[in-house]
Amino acid sequence: MKKNVFIFLFISIGFFSCISDETTTYYLIRHAEKERTDATNKDPKLNQQGQERAEQWANYFKNTPLDAIYTTNYKRTLQTATPAAKAKNIALQSYSPNKLYDSIFQQNTKGKTVLVVGHSNTTPAFVNRILGEEKYPNMEDNDNATLFIVTIRGNKKTSTTQKVH
Repeated sequence: MKKNVFIFLFISIGFFSCISDETTTYYLIRHAEKERTDATNKDPKLNQQGQERAEQWANYFKNTPLDAIYTTNYKRTLQTATPAAKAKNIALQSYSPNKLYDSIFQQNTKGKTVLVVGHSNTTPAFVNRILGEEKYPNMEDNDNATLFIVTIRGNKKTSTTQKVH
């Protein structure tokens, strides 16, 4: 009898140790306000208000332990992410808007806390891809204050949004 109890406990411990309670958290934002003086410029920089907002984002994430920061390769996303990256001493990493939440990204970010800076169409699309459902529509072109937070623990995925002014 004691032998059976020991075997049962051994198997149970092994089984439950395989269940992951590892948490992955994604913070996703759109880039800050961009220059709009030249409508033909496909890669504008941030305007003054955008530079201030980028600093505000860095301040917002001051007490959040980030493991990685990802941006697209556009000036406005890079400039939005740079203050937070400098404050955290984290090198910026790039992602392709054509490969949102691919297997490589998932593998590289599993169990980490990650900031992703994108665009009005890629940010909600990224969130939707993580969630596996079409929950969020594209953002309005003047929305630079919405923060999406996605948490994954095991197979459970949750999301929230908030406005950060």
